[in-house]
Amino acid sequence: MRHVIPVLVVVAALLTVWYAGAVWMNSAWTLDQAAREGRELTVIDIVNDTMMQERPKLPAPHQVGTELWKTVVGTRVSSKRSLVWHGWITLSATAVGFAIGTGAGMALAAGIVHSRAMDLSVMPWAVASQTIPILAIAPMVIVVLASVGVTGLLPKAVIAGWLSFFPVVVGMVKGLRAPDPIQMDQMKTWNASRAQVFWKLRLPASMPYLFASLKVSVAAALVGTIVGELPAGATSGLGARLLSGSYYGQTVQIWAALFAAAILAAALVAIVALIERIVLGRMGMAR
Repeated sequence: MRHVIPVLVVVAALLTVWYAGAVWMNSAWTLDQAAREGRELTVIDIVNDTMMQERPKLPAPHQVGTELWKTVVGTRVSSKRSLVWHGWITLSATAVGFAIGTGAGMALAAGIVHSRAMDLSVMPWAVASQTIPILAIAPMVIVVLASVGVTGLLPKAVIAGWLSFFPVVVGMVKGLRAPDPIQMDQMKTWNASRAQVFWKLRLPASMPYLFASLKVSVAAALVGTIVGELPAGATSGLGARLLSGSYYGQTVQIWAALFAAAILAAALVAIVALIERIVLGRMGMAR
């Protein structure tokens, strides 16, 4: 209970600030409408109106919650108005991109650790690749792949993989280099081959670092997928919901899609954390 109370206090403070911000930002429209109609408003009238505007500048928390409930629980999953349906489209591309990024990151990390040439050549390029804004890369990837007939899930997965591979590379390199020199010397005294050192020592030692980077990577993959849905003019996915909401000024829809994306990201990180606990527990490294 002692751990729950601080969380509830923080949540209550955030909701208070959010409601206050909604009243402040939405009151301009309320006052303007009242002035045009020659009406005088009390503070209560202003607050009530700012809490239920159809297209507010800043939706109130209960408006976002209502939209989430309506589009998650109150709508058929097969409907294109369902956030569950759109979330599944985004999740599919995220999973494929995360797999691509994780595989590429682990392969590059192994090469960097075992090859001085790759360490000096590939690692700087991996770092440089993350300095290019993803918003600049995404349209290029979409257009280039579309020109060769590749559309749908794969272009978004490529963008997701682009964002997700770097944390894996950095974490895996750090983990593969984690064994102490005395442990490496012990393996040499046993005449262990490079492969044996990798599988018996380096890889197990890298697991805590790998899972820490995977938590960052899976969230980055989700961001990459949503960004990839924006320039394509997609009609499905959470990115498409954000795009359509911005086109028609549906701010409540935009915020509901943002919260759905945040919930999905939290769920993905929680799944990785659960797998981490199981794997490290079986290896006797549970924390």
